[in-house]
Amino acid sequence: MKYIFFNDSGLIRSGWRAAIFLVSFALLATVLIVGAVAVLLILPIGPTPGSYLPIVIPFAISAVVAIILGWLYGKLFEGLPFRALGCSFRGGWLGHFALGCLVGAVALASAILVAVMSGGMSLAVNRDSAGSAISTTLLTTFVIFFVGALSEETLFRGYLLQTFTRSKLIPTGIVLTSLLFAFSHNANPAVGTLALVNTFIAGIWFAAAYLKTRDLWFPLGMHLMWNWLQGPVFGINVSGIAEFSPDPVLRATDVGPAWLTGGSYGIEGGAACTFALIISMALIYFLPNPKPAEEMLALSSPPAKP
Repeated sequence: MKYIFFNDSGLIRSGWRAAIFLVSFALLATVLIVGAVAVLLILPIGPTPGSYLPIVIPFAISAVVAIILGWLYGKLFEGLPFRALGCSFRGGWLGHFALGCLVGAVALASAILVAVMSGGMSLAVNRDSAGSAISTTLLTTFVIFFVGALSEETLFRGYLLQTFTRSKLIPTGIVLTSLLFAFSHNANPAVGTLALVNTFIAGIWFAAAYLKTRDLWFPLGMHLMWNWLQGPVFGINVSGIAEFSPDPVLRATDVGPAWLTGGSYGIEGGAACTFALIISMALIYFLPNPKPAEEMLALSSPPAKP
């Protein structure tokens, strides 16, 4: 019976650690988000038509809960310091974040290039919106997409993936977190089978980025730039949602076929996205840099047997 719950090092097995994290996250985040939204409804600051507060606040709460629980369970179950979670400001974090932004931008541009060169999508400068409206969209959505990416990376590539990594169960952790990541988009507008498959592949893409640096800054930069450029810059629906980008820099016209360009779901629902993700993932895996700091590599590796 002991070996069902504990491994050879005397630690609670990673499956149980992950389950405890998931259940407690779901309960605590739900209670806090419902409470925050209830308070927001009675305050004069919102929500109002067009307000992004009902979106940003749940994302922010989710990120805080994932970080706090990841830190507490890492310390309680595995004796790890906070920096093991990979979201502290140390160990080349800014360089990893900047490189992640570059990789995310190049990957998205590759997907759009495939769609445009195939004749399935065209881009035109948005001349219908005022410059101030476009600037407001760019700045506002940058905050939204940053908080949204932070909430998903700290949840799926945070403690959940990392605790499997420290148990030499990297493939299990990648598949599980990528499935959960895809499932979290299941209710999005116009979602289809290929969109969910692409989201699963994106989960593997972000996991590969985490494993490359053993911190969350690299995948966070990728995630942020992919979403932000997709909507406010190129004018493409982000995971089926158009409301994030009322006044984009460019306007995209999608003439299909939907299996290639994604249709109303956006580029993430098409084969152009699949191609870009797979190529980008291969580059991340095979390129020699970036590399994790020695400390982060040690903190994310299996513990030495006593």
